[in-house]
Amino acid sequence: MPSPDLIIVNANIVTMDPLTPKAEALAARGGRVTALGTTADIRALAGTGTRVIDAGGRLVLPGFQDTHLHLQDSGQGYGQNADLTDASTIDELVEIMKTFGTSHQRPWVDGVGWYTGIFTDENLDRHVLDRAVPDRPCFILASDGHNACMNSLACDFVGLVKGIADPPNGHFVLDTDGVPTGMLHEDAIKWADERMPQPTDDDFAFGVKWAAALANRHGITGVLDASVGDRHVRVYDRLEKARELTVRVCATARVDPSETPADALARISAYRAAFQSEMFTVHSAKFFLDGVLENRTGAMIEDYSDAVGGNAPLMFTHDQVLAHFTAFDAARFQIHVHVIGDYACRAALDGFEAARQANGRWPSLHQVAHVQCIDPSDVPRFRKLGAMMNVQPLWARHEPSVTDIALPMVGEERGRWMYAFRSLIDAGAAYALSSDWGVSTLNPFEIMQTAITRQPPGRPKDHPVFLPEQRMTREECVKGYTIHAAQAAWREADTGSLTPGKFADIIILDRDIFACDVHDIGETEVLLTLLGGRDVHRSAAFDG
Repeated sequence: MPSPDLIIVNANIVTMDPLTPKAEALAARGGRVTALGTTADIRALAGTGTRVIDAGGRLVLPGFQDTHLHLQDSGQGYGQNADLTDASTIDELVEIMKTFGTSHQRPWVDGVGWYTGIFTDENLDRHVLDRAVPDRPCFILASDGHNACMNSLACDFVGLVKGIADPPNGHFVLDTDGVPTGMLHEDAIKWADERMPQPTDDDFAFGVKWAAALANRHGITGVLDASVGDRHVRVYDRLEKARELTVRVCATARVDPSETPADALARISAYRAAFQSEMFTVHSAKFFLDGVLENRTGAMIEDYSDAVGGNAPLMFTHDQVLAHFTAFDAARFQIHVHVIGDYACRAALDGFEAARQANGRWPSLHQVAHVQCIDPSDVPRFRKLGAMMNVQPLWARHEPSVTDIALPMVGEERGRWMYAFRSLIDAGAAYALSSDWGVSTLNPFEIMQTAITRQPPGRPKDHPVFLPEQRMTREECVKGYTIHAAQAAWREADTGSLTPGKFADIIILDRDIFACDVHDIGETEVLLTLLGGRDVHRSAAFDG
């Protein structure tokens, strides 16, 4: 038998394979795991050309997989534009944009990452951005991707003027005189984007590589880009052919409400046929059924509970949901659904139920992303329908977007079912953890810490706990980023555990996240990330 080209010894390997849960050492050849065992046994397999990594007794895990993020768009956005993540006041936002504007002479000055828990329709408008960038068009996208704002020159450029009608599933915020303020909700952003100068494919290729390097630093070796179209697949295919991808990319192609099931199925079937490789594949269809509570576009079963009241419609009609889901399920696509409100969640489950009745049972693991609100009667339907909740636990904490905006909107009774992860898991729902980056951090350790504590990372240990009865365990969180994530992405045969025959996608951590203080998990550093046995990230602190 040929010698391995890589061995890892002196390690605390947690394989995530229940048949061989732990090992001291591992061997790999040709990018795949070939053996597990003791350090002595694995050292005995080494040949003259075998690379040896001494883990120094540290924790070794399968590479993490983030199965709901926006790698290409957020990579370009954060990699090339002003980062507004740390802005906490209007003056700070203005200063960041002003400073960024002086750093280049591009025709537009763009930013990304502002937080809708702080900046709202009431305090952010074109006049604020005119202070920051008076001489060029300026566009800034919120971290959630559902809100944006433009300055006056940008409004003029795209034709956003008094009297213009809202686009489908979108809203232009108006002042008391009916003049657009520059704030955009939902598909009003798409409307504006179509009228703005676009980054090039080279810009987006840069963004993918920038984002993939960030993912590798956080121990991520596989992702699922949660909303792609023609440009996305074109750029990913180019990078895959050039062997420049350092994460395995699955993608879910977005379906528009204006498309018929037949037209959408034909388009996305062409993607699936064209893009099927170890590094890039399209395998699912993405549906946005509603927006977000922060801009009052989350679809609830009953009206909002605050003084304003009202509600939001589904972005697809209920009949459209049933028809599209049945068609895509029949063609054996996975279905990936954005849901925030409890009515959007119910509609998604109704769609899965209709598809199962029409097409029979199969291991689709259709994804319900976010699940911010759920009616308790719908909790057992996940297990019944074989649906998987794909959740972002970082949001399940006391912060303004939850305590100041969402909870008053849904009221006390419905608020007890916000981010109800423990209830869903206990009811038998399949689950995966993810980030929705660039909505929030890509760091899986901060996300896992929040899932376990229901407190924001970096805050005092006595910080208020958001619905403590909904906390997850450490083991559940690691599964949510490894074997369960591999199942979610339909990559379980090759990834998710360190099982002989699977890819040698491996990470070495600076601490044992199963044993350290739970409030220290978020500080975890990844010392080494291997993709198919080759380094894609190595910390300067690691000498193994």
